[in-house]
Amino acid sequence: MRIVVCIKEVLDPDAVNNYALAGRLEIGDDGKTLTQTTIPQLMNGFDEQAIEASLRLRDAGADCTICVVSVGADPGVPLRHAAALGADEVAALTPPVPAPDSHTVASLLAGYIQSLGGADLVLCGRQASDDDQGVVPALIGEMLGMPVVAIARSVELGDTATLRITRVTPDGDEVVEAAAPAVVTISNELGDPRYPTAAAKLKARRVKPSVFTHEDLSLESNALTPRVVLTRQFVPTVQGNCEFIAGDTPAELADRLMARLREDKLLA
Repeated sequence: MRIVVCIKEVLDPDAVNNYALAGRLEIGDDGKTLTQTTIPQLMNGFDEQAIEASLRLRDAGADCTICVVSVGADPGVPLRHAAALGADEVAALTPPVPAPDSHTVASLLAGYIQSLGGADLVLCGRQASDDDQGVVPALIGEMLGMPVVAIARSVELGDTATLRITRVTPDGDEVVEAAAPAVVTISNELGDPRYPTAAAKLKARRVKPSVFTHEDLSLESNALTPRVVLTRQFVPTVQGNCEFIAGDTPAELADRLMARLREDKLLA
């Protein structure tokens, strides 16, 4: 069984949020990129949980090869982390344009999966922490003709090439079965991913990802032209007003609050 896990390298979301809260998050003169160069890059958190889902399948007895792949100019750090966690193969796909959109990324990933002779299971994080779009897994499924099951908290092997997947929904958990091969997106409800051992991290430092271009994957460059192009990125100005309502008793406070809500026509 071949499991392909698609990961993405992103800016540390905690560091980005800290800069934003401090009012120090700035966009460069190009209007598209951040000026902060000290924000570290790491593996998207949902993608790390997708790796954890593949490792749990192996722990449960699945005879599988886990391939972890990323699109980017130099995703070496997250790929070495994947190798330290237990990935059998790691690969980096070089995009033909500096800022590939979701369609370009999905085309490269689908081409890589086809170059392997296909996959029995493709695992992705539910979304990336930098753009929050979550459309790449659906595009991969469309390009490879695979069913897509989204927002999973667990993935198990069923009977005769089927997958038993527990999905997270607003109305509670939902258990579905899907025929393999399939694309499954993993949510944070899966639980905390494991940490690699010190020995595994040292060993992974020597791992060199296999690097592929679109030519290696027999993909035409004109078919990888971005369909969505970022034109501008900006930090919005957030304004807030807080008004305290005074009163000597809880009943008086409640009466004044209700009166103010009616005054603002928030209550009839």
